Amino acid sequence: MPTVIDPVCGMNLASDAAAGSETHDGKEYYFCSTVCHEKFKADPKRYTAT
Repeated sequence: MPTVIDPVCGMNLASDAAAGSETHDGKEYYFCSTVCHEKFKADPKRYTAT
C-alpha cells in the first residue's frame, strides 16, 4: 500500500491504515487520527496552501 503524509501533523502512514480521508480540490488527503482529520476539515486551506 502506498505511503502518504498526513497534511496536518506530517506523519507518514500507509493509506490503508489511515484513520480517515478527505477530498479537497480534487485531491485525496489521509489522516493519522480523527483529531488531525477534524483540524483539516475546520480549515483545509491552512494545510493545503503551498
